[in-house]
Amino acid sequence: MTENKKKKVLLAFSGGLDTSFAVKYLSEDLGYEVHTAIANTGGFSEEELKVIAEKSKRLGAASHATLDITQDYYDKSIKYMVAGNVLRNGTYPISVSSERIFQAIATIEYAKKIGADAIAHGSTGAGNDQVRFDLTFQILAPEIEIITPTRDLTLTREYEIDYLKKHGYEADFKKLEYSINKGLWGTSIGGKETLHSEQTLPDEAYPSQVTATEPEKLTISFKEGEISAVNGKEYTDKVEAIREVERIGSRFGIGRDMHIGDTIIGIKGRVGFEAAGPILIIAAHKMLEKHTLTKWQQYWKDQVGTWYGMFLHEAQYLEPVMRDIEKMLESSQRNVTGTVELTLRPLSYTLVGVDSPFDLMKTDFGEYGEVNKAWTADDVKGFTKILGNQMKIYHNNQVKNGKAE
Repeated sequence: MTENKKKKVLLAFSGGLDTSFAVKYLSEDLGYEVHTAIANTGGFSEEELKVIAEKSKRLGAASHATLDITQDYYDKSIKYMVAGNVLRNGTYPISVSSERIFQAIATIEYAKKIGADAIAHGSTGAGNDQVRFDLTFQILAPEIEIITPTRDLTLTREYEIDYLKKHGYEADFKKLEYSINKGLWGTSIGGKETLHSEQTLPDEAYPSQVTATEPEKLTISFKEGEISAVNGKEYTDKVEAIREVERIGSRFGIGRDMHIGDTIIGIKGRVGFEAAGPILIIAAHKMLEKHTLTKWQQYWKDQVGTWYGMFLHEAQYLEPVMRDIEKMLESSQRNVTGTVELTLRPLSYTLVGVDSPFDLMKTDFGEYGEVNKAWTADDVKGFTKILGNQMKIYHNNQVKNGKAE
């Protein structure tokens, strides 16, 4: 008589309490053969990834995989978020939340690769990530069952720790005062202050502390909309260029803020964040565009950039219109080439100026407020008369009907 083969489940594993509990629960209570994977989009160091792999092994997982998708995340997301100057509600560069879709895609593809019967994640029932993971899994692998112990079971932290101890696993699951989610495109910070509308995070809650006190010049160069150099040093690896801007800017505590917005599930949410690299890169890029794009290029790109950021944040990355928007954003960047100079100070920065061969201020037609070269005074007089016709007609009509303001 042969023993029944266990069903295989792939767990998106971070090594924290919830996913550590899930390894044991899926194995001991549900009887699955548990495999774990972590999709790294640039937020984990090599040492951190080793520790996570060791935790998975100690918990008894059948296997563990590290899926490095940092470059994929840049190519398929960050590149377009910069092109669209994406800041949700004018504030948040969609930091860690933009990584989740790509982590979900990598995880479900790996689940299919190993022939998993089910896939599991540790998201709670009160946040955005559950939708990002579930929706992506459903679209890319509808045949694979989704299991979510943290969301489905009403468990206390103490219960999970006791459960792990009873099943032979002990670790220091010290509850930190602040939850930190670090990513390539910024770090999110949650804590007691983010749960209240009238409070903000104290300085000590931010992972990067201010160590630079004197003003410092920073130059960021772009080639067709993509970052190409930092302080004159050329980078073929865009990820490393982002990390360099982050390293420089974080010493000044730049990019700290609180985001308040609408969650996918309909409630308001607050999260603190620090994102020196994204904030400085987007600010510099936007200034360069002001010099190199026409009025209507800027206007329409702003519209689609806002939609792109909203769709990305709300788990709509796989919607086909996102590929259409990306084409428009990519096309708009063909003349966004040049160098932007900034001055950095503690907790602030100033945009100084732009040097670009495509600078539309550098024109033979005229210098604003100084001299006209391509038209005469009479040209402007005639133009102004025609420009005012519609308003003149309206106000004349108001006077005739006794409604003049």
